[in-house]
Order: sequence, then C-alpha cells, then structure tokens
Amino acid sequence: MRTAYRCRAYPTSEQAAVLSRTFGCVRLVWNRTLDERTRRYRNENARTSYRETDAALTAWKQGEELAFLSEVSCVPLQQTLRHQHTAFQNFFSGRSRYPRFKARGGRQSAHYTRSAFRLRGGSLVLARTTTPLRFTWSFGDVDITELDPTMVVVSREPDGRWYVSFAVDVPERSIAPAATHAVGIDLGLKDFLVTSDGARVANPRHLARKARNLARHQRRLARCQRGSNNRHKARIKVARAHRKIRDARQDFLHRTSTALVRSADLIAIEDLGVAGMVRNRRLSHAISDSGWGEFRRQLEYKCERAGRTLVVIDRWYPSSKTCSVCGHLLAELELSARHWTCPGCRTRHDRDLNAAKNILAAGRAVARGTPGDACGADVRRQGSSFPRSALKQEPDAVRLGA
Repeated sequence: MRTAYRCRAYPTSEQAAVLSRTFGCVRLVWNRTLDERTRRYRNENARTSYRETDAALTAWKQGEELAFLSEVSCVPLQQTLRHQHTAFQNFFSGRSRYPRFKARGGRQSAHYTRSAFRLRGGSLVLARTTTPLRFTWSFGDVDITELDPTMVVVSREPDGRWYVSFAVDVPERSIAPAATHAVGIDLGLKDFLVTSDGARVANPRHLARKARNLARHQRRLARCQRGSNNRHKARIKVARAHRKIRDARQDFLHRTSTALVRSADLIAIEDLGVAGMVRNRRLSHAISDSGWGEFRRQLEYKCERAGRTLVVIDRWYPSSKTCSVCGHLLAELELSARHWTCPGCRTRHDRDLNAAKNILAAGRAVARGTPGDACGADVRRQGSSFPRSALKQEPDAVRLGA
C-alpha cells in the first residue's frame, strides 16, 4: 500500500529558479509529445510506445532547438513520458478521457525518483540543486528522519504556493478497533448525507457561500489588460479564492469520511453516476460542489487502510422507492416528494432516511453473501403501520468495494 505526505515548501530564490525551469521543461515535453502522438495517430493510425517517446526525448536534447532540456534533471522528464503513456493506456481502456495539454498558468509539478533526490536526517536535496529544500513537516506521528520515500513530488499551485509530497510504501494495514456497527449512507444536496441511524450531515455549500467573493475577483481579472502586472496579481487572487474553497471542501470531506470509518465496520453507499448527473444545468454546480466522487474515493482508501468493509450498491437499485419495512416497491416517485406513505403497510417514510436503510440492508446482504435478501426486513417498523410479512426484493447487481 502506498501513502503520501504533503507539506508546504519554501524554496530559496535559486531553488525556485531551478524548479521553475524544470516545470517549464516538463510542460514542454508533455505538450510536444502529446502533439506528436496525436498527429501520428490521426495520420498513420498508429500508436506511440514509451520507448519511441524516450528516443525522441534523447534526440531533442541532442538538437540545437531543445538543447536546454539537458540543463534540468532528466528524471522528471522521463517520469512525464511514463505518466503520459499511462494516461493513454487508461484512455484506450475506457477508464479516463483523452489527455489534455498542460497550461502555463495551471498547477506545475515535477516527479523525482530515488535517483534524483536525497533525504537524510530530514534534509531534502533535489537534483541540480546544492542546498536543502526547506519544508514544514506537520505529521507528528511520523518521524521524518526514518522516512524512506520512493518518490518526491514538488509542485507549485496557481496562487504561488509551493508543496512537496513524499510517496511512501506502507507494508501493512493499520487495522482499526472493531466498532460492531454498520451504516448505510444516502448522499444528497440539501443534506450532504443521511445515515441509516437517522443522523444528518448538512451540506456546507462551500462554493455557494464564496460565490460573491469569487465573482468579484473574476470581474476584476476580466477588466485587466492581458500581459500586465495587474492582471497577474488579479489572477493570483482568483487562484487564491479557488484554493480556499477547495481546501474547505477537502477538510469537510476528510473529517466526515474519517468519522464514518472510525464508527462503523461496514459502510454501504450507492454508486452514483456523477459524470452524468452534472449534465443537469440546474444542479451541476451544486453536485460538483458537494464532491460525491471525492468522498467515495476517500472512503475506499480509508476503509482499505483501516480494515473496514465498504459495499457499493448498484446505482439502479430502487432504494428511495422501496419500503424499508415491508419491501413494497413504488412504480413512480417524483424527485420533489421528500416524504411518502407506503400503500402496503401504511408507514410514513422520509425519502432519504428510507433510502439509507435500504442501502444498509443491501450492504448487509452482500456482506453475508446473500444479495437477494435486501428488503429491509430486519429494520424495525415505525409509526402506526399494518403488520405485513417482509417481501423479498432482489436488487440489481451489487458489488463489493475496496
């Protein structure tokens, strides 16, 4: 298992110059290689291998036009070729979209393997630099002097902040204490999530709360003349506003996911088609601001690290339309209907809470190895309802997450 530690870095002016030159060369190699790959595929209908891109990089260094590529460390340039080769493999296998060109104003990064850095006694020295890179270590439970990273990533955000990340291979999982508790989660917009226990986590709406401040900075940026110093300053302010929103969202997602992993041995969530849902013009901003995909990603790796079980229910499973008491399935249920009464057992349901209970029942069925028993029969009836035997509702395909 691999983990990473990300810290703020404070390079000197000489180190910043070397790293900025490295970022520029990395960006040039990526864009030029991507352009030649695309042109060759369109004209000759042939793919380009990593060995061919590596040979092209060697030829570029030997030529007069791109001889300056030899002034920086060759390791970040070769890592760029490897990352692009992986990106194309993911594209052709359908796991990601087509690789895009890198912009000068975006996030810049350079990847250094063990042959291009030295970490001794908590002092980091990168290739082509002579002095240690100063950074702030904020992980009190990890001794930096005993760290043995396999890769170091130096990055610069659009707002000008520098970061250094240490990638470390962890041999074993740190099993968390048993919680003897299972929880089903229904994600939403009004409430970020509703658990099967009835707990609700409000949606903080980070982007909506900062929208006016962000729009003000963007208007000032639009009025500045291109290439001027004022435009550069305005662009940094816009990037800083985006960074504050992004950090607040990440902090919220980390706190919420960590609390769930610590409190439950089994977590059941629904496989939401976020990529298709954001095509809704009315809800795209709210869905993107919620960060459902990132929340699921954090749950996956945190459950794997803590030895928890994460069950992902198929997105077509009718969790909202199924009665968690008797298993009755409604034919239709409008999105605006937040409460409904079961015509079979007369139980009054909250839409989100009922969905969370059904997701938990399906998750328990998968964990027991009996995916057909997911009607919620083990959920206690609420309110004045007519007794009725539980109906067996077979959900669609359910799969066990990491």
